[in-house]
Amino acid sequence: MEQVLVFGLGGSPMSSNFRLLLMFAVSSGVAVSNYFIPSTLGVVLFSTAMGFLLSLDLSQVGALCHAPRPECKDYGLRRGRSTPRPLSNTFGWKLGCREVLLYASLLLAALAEAGLLHHFDSSPESQSFVKGPQAPVSYLLLVLFSLCWLLREIQGAYVCAGLFLNPVYPKGMSSVQTYKQKNRGLFIAAAIRRVLLYLVSPFALIAFLSMDKSLQQLHGVPLSVGFTRAFRVAWQSSEDALLQVVVVIIVRLAAGNNRLPGWDSLGTGIQLLLVGLLMDRLSQFLAKLKFTLTVLVTSWTEKKQRRQSAGTLLALNASLCPLLLAVVTLSALLSAPLLPLFTLPIFLVGFPRPRRSWPGPVGTACPCPDSIFYQQMSGSLASALKTAFARGSLGSLAPGTHFLGRFQDRMVWIMILERGYGYCTVNIKGLELQETSCHTVEARRVDEVFEAAFERPERLGLTQGLNLHWANSLTPCAALAVRVYSDARNVLSGIIDSHDNLRKLQDDFLKALVWLLLRYCVKKHKGSLWSCDEGTGIGGRKSQSSQQAQTACSQPPEAIVVESKVSSLRFRQDSSSMTSFGDWSDEDDLFGPQPARRTVALVTAEAQSGHTMLQTGASLPGSVEMDSLFENMALSALQPLQPLGLGIGMPAVDKGHNPEIFKESPGSLRQLTFSCPLSEVFNLPTGWRTAPLLPSRLLQLRPLFPEDWFRFALSRFGPVVQSDTSEDMTKALKEDETLKDLHAQVALSCLVGLGAESAFTSPSYIYRLYCGDVPWTEGLEWLSTSKELYQLALRAFRFSFKLLFDQASLGPMESPEDMFSALEEYERDWYIGLVSEKGWHDSVLQEKPFLFSLGHDLSMGTYTGRVLSLQEQLVQVGRLNGEGVRGQWANLSWELLYATNDDEERYSIQAHPFMLRNLTVQAADPPLGYPIYSSAPLHFPCL
Repeated sequence: MEQVLVFGLGGSPMSSNFRLLLMFAVSSGVAVSNYFIPSTLGVVLFSTAMGFLLSLDLSQVGALCHAPRPECKDYGLRRGRSTPRPLSNTFGWKLGCREVLLYASLLLAALAEAGLLHHFDSSPESQSFVKGPQAPVSYLLLVLFSLCWLLREIQGAYVCAGLFLNPVYPKGMSSVQTYKQKNRGLFIAAAIRRVLLYLVSPFALIAFLSMDKSLQQLHGVPLSVGFTRAFRVAWQSSEDALLQVVVVIIVRLAAGNNRLPGWDSLGTGIQLLLVGLLMDRLSQFLAKLKFTLTVLVTSWTEKKQRRQSAGTLLALNASLCPLLLAVVTLSALLSAPLLPLFTLPIFLVGFPRPRRSWPGPVGTACPCPDSIFYQQMSGSLASALKTAFARGSLGSLAPGTHFLGRFQDRMVWIMILERGYGYCTVNIKGLELQETSCHTVEARRVDEVFEAAFERPERLGLTQGLNLHWANSLTPCAALAVRVYSDARNVLSGIIDSHDNLRKLQDDFLKALVWLLLRYCVKKHKGSLWSCDEGTGIGGRKSQSSQQAQTACSQPPEAIVVESKVSSLRFRQDSSSMTSFGDWSDEDDLFGPQPARRTVALVTAEAQSGHTMLQTGASLPGSVEMDSLFENMALSALQPLQPLGLGIGMPAVDKGHNPEIFKESPGSLRQLTFSCPLSEVFNLPTGWRTAPLLPSRLLQLRPLFPEDWFRFALSRFGPVVQSDTSEDMTKALKEDETLKDLHAQVALSCLVGLGAESAFTSPSYIYRLYCGDVPWTEGLEWLSTSKELYQLALRAFRFSFKLLFDQASLGPMESPEDMFSALEEYERDWYIGLVSEKGWHDSVLQEKPFLFSLGHDLSMGTYTGRVLSLQEQLVQVGRLNGEGVRGQWANLSWELLYATNDDEERYSIQAHPFMLRNLTVQAADPPLGYPIYSSAPLHFPCL
């Protein structure tokens, strides 16, 4: 059905079986209607109109009928979508008033041209082609074809079927700006080609067909089908139609006034049909022959591909050369894949397949955490492909064509599904990042092929102008400017283990926490505070932090308050971990089975599920926790041993008779009295003042609180809350001692809760805090009961580590203004967290400008920093040998479905630098392949 639709009715392969059935039925109806229309003028008008309409992207007609919906102006991806949402305000992405007006104008102009030319210039008495009315149009078509071919050829990196480097293509492209500057001349040539191909050529083809004398003999099935196809192909694929018409014209010009009985009696429509079919089969034969030679030659020249039977197979193929050519020819005639058995030089004719190769719906994949990078870049890649398709940078576009894109460690597989007038439907797949050795070997060869094409020197010698990788299945085409994440990884040796940096980290943590507390109050005042249930991401967008940081106790322990009047501060406690014994039991053995790990995640998760601390227990007071979240954690990362009886609930006290300890709810805390009316905006929740800490301990830590920074931050946040704040009001706000004491109490309580009251001692301890694996402290359970405060404390620590990283790399910050600007930038443009967090994934899909993560290389014992930067980068794209891909996919299907050879180390999926065998197997649809991302069919405008 697909072959009849393409070569008999002038259509295109479809992206699904339903679209194929629908298009085949409508196209067949057009051919049948042409047979019964009595007037030749009616046939010309009807064929022109239906050919134009059926060549458009009719899938958008349904969307046009729906009510308009408000959409964003960018092509960002919605959460949970597997396909990108293209630019809604760009011409052609969505069928709208502009598109309808253009298509209606083209249709009316084509109908007027076809009707007038056929009525006045189609005379059956005009027997001479050289002197007939078609002669001027024929010469015009020859010129158009030559210009379109030349302008398309100079757009790519190679010319003459990939044999020679293009001398006018930009060389030594180091950046996107350089690439665009050097490409201006090609942009102008591409614009001229676009006008000639999409506006001039279809009208010239219609003029040629409308004046054809064979239209007078339409009442026959072959002629009706032939002209139905001819008028359709003029719009469906103008470039192919130009080539077919040029071949017919050359044959007629070569014959001159002589008549070719067998050829001329067919009519122009059938001639074009036969030429199109012949050229398709010839191109398939050449591609299959190249694939055959690649398999044969590399089976001997590549040492890793040379088997014991390689010499025998080569001799057998040489002796049976006519039979081998017959197999290749039969495969091309049937448009069936050429199947190399187990990818050895043993060739069979595979089952005929549609151009999309797989029967299932387009868009199935095997997702993993790395899939988000492909999902993010699909939107920008769509825009870049739209421009490349319109310019002709990727060569002639035909359904079944495969392209491979490369950027850093990412591989993008692009397959064309449909082709019509002004649109192209593709499927974008993302392959796994470099993990296996086979993947790495082939990725290295892909890099070598692209480097030879795009990073060559300015001046080339005669031999350097040749494509030394011509035998490879990949031929470089062009570099596309795509908005993607650039991934940079740094080893933090000398940064995270520096004692000077560790001492500075505590001060930066308190400054970042104070800044976040004040910003929390500002956002709460403005009514834009984020939901505590969904968590927060950097920049105020909703995301989720680590699971350890998200869990919190739903049933806080019994409130115990210690009251003291010291330095005008009253510190009280409503929760206590002083009576919890944790996992300790008499059966614990240091040299036997080790006890279960007690991290903040376990403590808070068990409390959230309704268990009490006495049910699950805690570690023996004073003991060292041998296990942690990370197996190779050094003992220096653990908390120092606490002296017995201090802050751990020993010795036991009688709560009912002790006059200094009594029960009190947070609601009974002393009402704060602020000296400035504006201070009420920066008031913190009551529960944040109930840390179970002795006042003397907080008083001892009071010098650590950055008072100057607190006043400076207040002076910056004050005008944000109230735009008409006077200088006197700002001064009164900064001098409010009650407000300062409140923030000092909360900040220092968080400092103790995270175990950071003393200087940070080791990189491993910093890593644990960054990951949310906070070791047990006496204030941890209180801190974990407040989700928002715990989130703020964790984010403040991550911000402080990012400050440490930036100051170690770029130099210290000299003023509070620099610190304030840096924190604002972190909040607005950065996501600082872990790769495994949902917030990280959401930030990638939301296209956050920067992302930062701290990692630990267990094998090397080093700590690493990972920075993702969203910027426009050059993605190099090359065309693959489509018949080689189809042949390897056919072998994969045969091998897994019939030979049941699912060995992961089998020969047929090992690395092959020339055939890219491992990458091709990955790109197959599941369950035979395993791409980690696959988009639904994407419709690109090409006008």
